[in-house]
Amino acid sequence: MFKPQLISSLKGYNSKTFVSDLIAGVIVGIVALPLAIAFAIASGVNPAAGLFTAIIAGFCISAFGGSTVQIGGPTGAFAVIVYGVVAQFGLSGLATATLMAGVLLILLGAFKMGGLVKFIPYTIVTGFTAGIAVTIATGQIGDFFGLSPDFTEPMKILGEEYSKMPGDFLPKIIVYIKSASTINVYSFIMATVCLAFIFIWSKFIKKIPGSFVVLILATVASILLEKFCGLKTDTIGFFADGGRHFVIPNTLPAPQLPDFSLNTIRMLFPTAVSIAVLAAVESLLSAVVADGMTGAKHDSNTELIGQGIANIASPLFGGIPATGAIARTATNIKNGGRTPVAGIIHALTLLLILLFFGKYASYIPMAALAAVLINVAWNMAGFPAIRALLHGQKSDISVFAVTFFITVFVDLTVAIEVGLGLAAFFFIKKMIDLSEVQNQREALTSGIHKDMPDEKLDLPEGAMVYEIEGPLFFGTVRKFEVAVERAGMAGVSYKVLILRMRSTIYLDAGGIRALEQAKAACDRKGITIVISGIHTQPYMLLEKTGMADKLGRENIYDHISGALERAREILG
Repeated sequence: MFKPQLISSLKGYNSKTFVSDLIAGVIVGIVALPLAIAFAIASGVNPAAGLFTAIIAGFCISAFGGSTVQIGGPTGAFAVIVYGVVAQFGLSGLATATLMAGVLLILLGAFKMGGLVKFIPYTIVTGFTAGIAVTIATGQIGDFFGLSPDFTEPMKILGEEYSKMPGDFLPKIIVYIKSASTINVYSFIMATVCLAFIFIWSKFIKKIPGSFVVLILATVASILLEKFCGLKTDTIGFFADGGRHFVIPNTLPAPQLPDFSLNTIRMLFPTAVSIAVLAAVESLLSAVVADGMTGAKHDSNTELIGQGIANIASPLFGGIPATGAIARTATNIKNGGRTPVAGIIHALTLLLILLFFGKYASYIPMAALAAVLINVAWNMAGFPAIRALLHGQKSDISVFAVTFFITVFVDLTVAIEVGLGLAAFFFIKKMIDLSEVQNQREALTSGIHKDMPDEKLDLPEGAMVYEIEGPLFFGTVRKFEVAVERAGMAGVSYKVLILRMRSTIYLDAGGIRALEQAKAACDRKGITIVISGIHTQPYMLLEKTGMADKLGRENIYDHISGALERAREILG
């Protein structure tokens, strides 16, 4: 049942909780202001779109989501995808892809797929998050140094011609190198001072965000230095090179549906899937972090539906994709937010700022925004998690490295796909390495089962026991086949082969096929197969495939004692 946490939270709601939510909501709204503007510019869209997203999507995520303290809005993870979509399909294409992603998120929640998103390995999440952080940081180099690339004539890079700043990593770096002579020393100094200020401020003052303070101080300083010293730097509304010009209105736009066509939907569907998956992963990760901080429990399916509603509403009002934001959610919790009301107040705070102070945002220096985004990228990279991974298994390091480099140099969607494939490959290999099929007597004498108490198996003459350690699936079938072949060549005359499956909790079609082949080989030699210690899943599969009847139900037992008794009966 779809039941937003807001409904549950309002039961027993009182004035004390409201004051706590009010304080937290206002503080988070102030924190979200510079981030919303910065993420929009990093995505290549009007900074106003970031504010519209934080207001509309932030309200919807709190009102309809499944977490009590989740704060939603634009995040850095989407910057790479949005930049590419806008470059190829324009703002209308972005709106279509975002709306489609919203529908997909609602379907994921409606079909109770929220739990499946948690199966994406931590190494992949760490890899693409670090890759996105690098992409965000490199995208700010131009504004940090005040570079002015000349695109009056198309710039040829790596065999391609570009009439504006490319979205890919390598071409972008080459453009920066070619434009190094256009550096604006004043912009560089301002960006460096702003970045240092943010780092130092965060060490001493936690309640008021340094990014918000630095934007106010940098804006005032920029206006004064231009007026009295003649020093100019690009701002949100006024660019020295004339290449970009953004206007932030002081009201929300009227809702408008994007253009739909079957061809557009077909071309944008893969992008919509990427946005939906990324929104689902990031929002549920944020909700899990919030649960750990508050002790509450979120509803993952309701959260996905709330995220879907938000991503349908956001593009209707000129916004971009949105999801749960871990940093803003943590800020909400630390400042006393306990119900979705705090998230709603955060959205209303941003709306009031837009209505009364939106026009002044045009004077914010791009150098200061670049410093804010580089600070975001630094925090987003997750260096402690990366250091821990680099001290772990080689397989984890490989998955992380591949996901990271593909995210940076190719594409986020491809990175997730390849990362999942590689993680699955290493998991299967690990399961194969851990599995064993051995003669029971050999296993006991070789010391493999030293951690288990020795068993006194009264094996009748003419019976052989083989134990299957681990799952019997397509990856381990060959080990099983080799073991059965060894049993046939052992030079010992036996009439009963007991397969002990007490450690086999999983069986697949490949395992069934291997059992069929073993049964056929044993039938030719007059040997009866008896199963012992079988678990629920393997037994259910034997039933469904008819293998239980082929083996003979009288030859399947849940304990070794029954299997040994059956062996004595067969041997007479």
